[in-house]
Amino acid sequence: MATGAAAAREAVAPAIPGKAPSFLDSKMKAGPGMIGMAIFGVALVVGFIYAGTQLMGDLRDTHLTSVLPYILLGIALFTALGFEFVNGFHDTANAVATVIYTHSLEPHIAVVWSGMWNFIGVLVSTGAVAFAIVSLLPVELILQVGSQAGFAMVFALLIAAIIWNLGTWFFGLPASSSHTLIGSVIGVGIANQLMSVKSGTSGVDWAQATNIGKSLLVSPVVGFLGAALLLVICKAFIPNKELYTAPEGNAPPPFWIRALLVLTCTGVSFAHGSNDGQKGMGLIMLILIGTVPTAYAVNHAVTTQQTADFAAVSTQTADMLGHYVSPNAVVGDSRDEVTDYIRTKNFTPNTMLALRELVNGIGTEMSQYKQLKAVPQDKVRNFRNDMYVVSEALRLMQKAGQPVFSDPDAAILKNYKSHIDAATKFIPPWVKVAVALSLGLGTMIGWKRIVVTVGEKIGKDHLTYGQGAAAEITAMFTIGAADWFGLPVSTTHVLSSGVAGTMMANHSGLQWATVRNLVMAWVLTLPVAMMLSGSLYWVFRHVGN
Repeated sequence: MATGAAAAREAVAPAIPGKAPSFLDSKMKAGPGMIGMAIFGVALVVGFIYAGTQLMGDLRDTHLTSVLPYILLGIALFTALGFEFVNGFHDTANAVATVIYTHSLEPHIAVVWSGMWNFIGVLVSTGAVAFAIVSLLPVELILQVGSQAGFAMVFALLIAAIIWNLGTWFFGLPASSSHTLIGSVIGVGIANQLMSVKSGTSGVDWAQATNIGKSLLVSPVVGFLGAALLLVICKAFIPNKELYTAPEGNAPPPFWIRALLVLTCTGVSFAHGSNDGQKGMGLIMLILIGTVPTAYAVNHAVTTQQTADFAAVSTQTADMLGHYVSPNAVVGDSRDEVTDYIRTKNFTPNTMLALRELVNGIGTEMSQYKQLKAVPQDKVRNFRNDMYVVSEALRLMQKAGQPVFSDPDAAILKNYKSHIDAATKFIPPWVKVAVALSLGLGTMIGWKRIVVTVGEKIGKDHLTYGQGAAAEITAMFTIGAADWFGLPVSTTHVLSSGVAGTMMANHSGLQWATVRNLVMAWVLTLPVAMMLSGSLYWVFRHVGN
């Protein structure tokens, strides 16, 4: 009887801050079972076989005479997917914390469910966030990504991000993979600028870095205030005590509350996949372009008809730009001139002439080759670089509003840029599949440490149903909006700050030791990632010299 009474008391005992109840602890130790492991294993094998088969098919016609590019490709892809794997330890795990601690889903079911929606989010992502990250990199390294400096850049920033993510995960700190990767990118840019002959193209695009930094800075504030406000509004308009009560024992919440929590977990998982899942994609594309440009420098999926349309639009655009060219303008190398504009943001009459010549040259070559996949191996990298600098120049002109184009001419430029981006800023489906599987595998293996921190160690009281829903809804919409605008944000920061906001709004109190550690991790992530990546870049640049 005593034993039964003790078990009953344990089943209804409130959560102790920093210590999971024994019934939840036993659930979190439980695995997905043989059937779950078999299903996940089959999905993993099928997915990676698909990705490998597609990659080999793309490489079949590259006609490389050396084995070195294949070795570099394998190592670089392994490192990039390793970053996504560790990313799964952190950000994906945040999505399941609320449904686990409100007993809406069993832990292993929640992880699998979240992984599936992360996978779907990655597959339908636009790629805008991926290329926003890439645009932070020094222009000269992007244009010479196949050089030693280019590979040093990719390896340095990926390895630095992996090291920091693993360290913070080990201590159960929900650090931001987005913050880490962007710090690594900035560190490489600064190191490259210090090591190079003084040239602005060797440094960081600080304007783009500032925009991304603002989104990373503002998003946790939005998470904190948004979740707190949402909880207060819910209390005012939904006076259901069950919604604001901590779970008792291990019983699931009422059906409608449970459905709401599962829905918000699904939304956060999907939004995370569509935003955070992109961060490694742009780097993987740089790796592919650097090692096998014949296959990946330009989009071979562009059809003959689309190529003909691109050529016609190029001619139209070149003719239109000719109306804005000063008769006194003179240029030597057109790409250098446009690249200098990207570096300095200083538009001159020579810039317009150089831009027109580049656009005209792109159109001429498009007409000559008929299809992008027909561009010769020895010319494809330069061809892509011309399109890249034109696209970046048009992006900056549009942002700065200088020079001023008439509305019809601005529409022509917008149409032309869409054609260029379709040819250069693409992500093959197999890359999305490989990234999604790496994220899912990381979640399956490393989810528990971060889940415990978010579920137990932020607030002094057990997470209520309403708090979990408010934090998840805020995170879902914040991340979704950021993805729409092509801005990288941190799932970790948004959700953990949302949980803290609901605790504050509910007068539950915060565990300040945990909050202090979270803030320290947030403050240190950027400088530590910068120092790590900058140092690794210096080492890699000197290896073999």
